[in-house]
Amino acid sequence: MNHLLTRFSSLCALLLLLAVGTSQAQAPAEAKKMKMKIKPLITTVYIVRHAEKDTLGKADDPELSAEGRARALALSQTLAKHQPAALFTTDTKRTRATLAPLAAATKLEPQTYDPKRGRDLADHILKDFAGKSVVIVGHSNTVLSLIDDFGGIPPVDEVQDNEYDYLFTVRVAPGMQPTVETRGYGAERREPVASRLQKTKDKEMKIQAKAQAKAVK
Repeated sequence: MNHLLTRFSSLCALLLLLAVGTSQAQAPAEAKKMKMKIKPLITTVYIVRHAEKDTLGKADDPELSAEGRARALALSQTLAKHQPAALFTTDTKRTRATLAPLAAATKLEPQTYDPKRGRDLADHILKDFAGKSVVIVGHSNTVLSLIDDFGGIPPVDEVQDNEYDYLFTVRVAPGMQPTVETRGYGAERREPVASRLQKTKDKEMKIQAKAQAKAVK
């Protein structure tokens, strides 16, 4: 009888050890699976300058020109499919009109922001719209600083007065360097966006090469 009890106890102990070993082996695998399933929460911010303005109209707060209204429609056709969660505009007729077709398509009410407080806008978006996409319409002298406010690196030195076709896409994820993608939309200028970006890169490379040459001397 004692012999049977001893064998039974040994068997139970062996089964217990096997169960513990199996669970310990499965734990790292399960943790790895969970880690693989967790994707970074990416916030996508589309930034554009307002469309072409009517230079013959009211100088201090002009409306859009016919070309500008066509570009506003192109913006809606480009971004509506991305289902933005919010739209942001400065308090001018040209920026509001640029967003109007997209606002109608998405049934969203554009929110007004102060162009002098871009960092506050960035903080608001990253807090309240994390993991979603939003659209911001600004001005030639503010869109690049907005990219910087989100932690991105502006891809061009400036947006010239006759450049209305830039569409900047900034993607922000916690713990990662924001990325900036640049493309054109609507009717581009005679020189495509890609060509302008290449010229900017070539200019930067020449400046770096000169700086390195001076450092060697």
